[in-house]
Amino acid sequence: MADPSIKLQISTLPDSPGVYQYYDKEDKLLYIGKAINLKKRVASYFNKEHDNARTRLLVKKIVTIKHIVVATETDALLLENNLIKKYQPRYNVMLKDDKTYPWICIKNERFPRVFSTRRMIKDGSEYFGPYTSMRTVHTLLDLIKGLYPLRTCNYDLSEEKIKAGKYKVCLEYHLGNCLGPCEGFYSETEYNDTIEAIRNIVKGNFKESLHNFRNQMSTLASKLKFEDAQRIKEKIDILENYQAKSTVVNPKINNVDVFSVISDESYGYVNYLQISFGAIIRSHTLEIRKKLDESDEELLQLAVIELRQRFESICKEVYVPFSILVDEGVKVHIPKVGDKKQILDLSIRNAKYYRMERFKQAKIVDPDRHAKRIMAQMKKDLRLTEEPRHIECFDNSNIQGTNPVAACVVFKNGKPSKKDYRKFNIKTVVGPDDFASMEEVVYRRYKRLLDEEQPLPQLIIIDGGKGQLSSSLKSLDTLGLRGKIAIVGIAKRLEELFYPDDPIPLYLDKKSETLKIIQQLRNEAHRFGITFHRNKRSKEALNTELESIHGIGEKTVIELLTHFKSSKRISEAGFDTLVEVVGASRAKKIMAHFQQTK
Repeated sequence: MADPSIKLQISTLPDSPGVYQYYDKEDKLLYIGKAINLKKRVASYFNKEHDNARTRLLVKKIVTIKHIVVATETDALLLENNLIKKYQPRYNVMLKDDKTYPWICIKNERFPRVFSTRRMIKDGSEYFGPYTSMRTVHTLLDLIKGLYPLRTCNYDLSEEKIKAGKYKVCLEYHLGNCLGPCEGFYSETEYNDTIEAIRNIVKGNFKESLHNFRNQMSTLASKLKFEDAQRIKEKIDILENYQAKSTVVNPKINNVDVFSVISDESYGYVNYLQISFGAIIRSHTLEIRKKLDESDEELLQLAVIELRQRFESICKEVYVPFSILVDEGVKVHIPKVGDKKQILDLSIRNAKYYRMERFKQAKIVDPDRHAKRIMAQMKKDLRLTEEPRHIECFDNSNIQGTNPVAACVVFKNGKPSKKDYRKFNIKTVVGPDDFASMEEVVYRRYKRLLDEEQPLPQLIIIDGGKGQLSSSLKSLDTLGLRGKIAIVGIAKRLEELFYPDDPIPLYLDKKSETLKIIQQLRNEAHRFGITFHRNKRSKEALNTELESIHGIGEKTVIELLTHFKSSKRISEAGFDTLVEVVGASRAKKIMAHFQQTK
């Protein structure tokens, strides 16, 4: 419950759109937020219990509430974004990025140069971008250079200086990369037509350039200038090849921003694609660290405003996976089918790949952060009260009803802890009874941990469905551990997770890391159990064969196996070698047995 001072401040807030600011006792800004209704939004922080620890801490620290009233929710969104950038409060998600991105510049000059730059100079030049990859810039500039001969010198090509013969053509002219405007060999009109074509290509519109090149080729061919026509044909091939690679959807989809978001317990990843004439002319993924358990809607809302401002987007259409607020005059689409859905799916895929790359990097350079993230995700996915830092998984093995055994594998911080693996011979159960066997091994495992005062796991996984889970629960009840350790059963066929006293199974996303770790645990328990079972059967079969020899007892079998290591080596051993180990009398019996079985 809020203290009287906070209650008074809330009671005077208006029921209007605006931005609110929270300050602590030292008048330090803690958090900035936006609201359609200031009074309702601010009151919600104080009239309920928050699951997120950081949110609870924030609420405890709030002493003063200030607000700014605006006309619309859009205005509140923009104001919130600007204030967060300016003041950088501790509890707000920060979308900081100090990188300078490259642009393609068409210089404001006579016979303009086209080049890449990271500095924008307000001299009337045109800048296209910014691009998130220098590789993209180089690819575009190489394409332009292959299609159009442009000057690269920085001379002042004024009409007076060219007429005065101030300049001479350079090596670029003789190589065919420039048509020599410095000596008046290339008219300004033709050069400007080339610049217009380049503008269209950079924007992703190849239609005009292709049309002009095809006309040129036809004209040259009709005049029997086949070599020149072939050179134009090569340019058409270059442009069509680039267009085919860059166009990912219907070319009619033009001047569109596409945004998607995926997130986990600690981070959000927002991907931004800018589409022009069906081609991706920009792709960028933003990693956002969560501060107060923000929802995907909140993360995307912040990122869309930030990214559109950062990359100076003027697109009037936006594709997103769910409804959000954007600038006035911008249409918001939530695609469900068709080409628009295809491009949104591509954005989601980009965000997922980026997230996977970050996970792989974190696993190498910061394993503690990786483990913490995995544990937090498992806690959330499996509805646990604490992170499952210590997990144990049980599996029974009784192939063909013989030699029933069980295995327990242990994972700590999401990784196998092989020194803690345990195997069990089933002692109290006669015949192949999975339920009774599971009840026995779970009881024996945790009875021993309790007796030895060893730490208990936070999660037990039972390889099996409801029956095996119920049997395991009986043992936990007997030991007084029910409710103290989380326990789930996993059914093999559909990867269903069963919980005690819940008839409806939980289905995890097939690609989720939580399910992958559970599957890894289950597979490891199965492997460990099968290996133990196989070794036990082999040993039993070997012992049975040797003990079946008349006059050979258990002690002799142990002596033979200790010396020869295997039944095959015993059968291949010579008489003298056997005499040295077990004496002449028993050596004769062993030789006679193996000669009969050959």
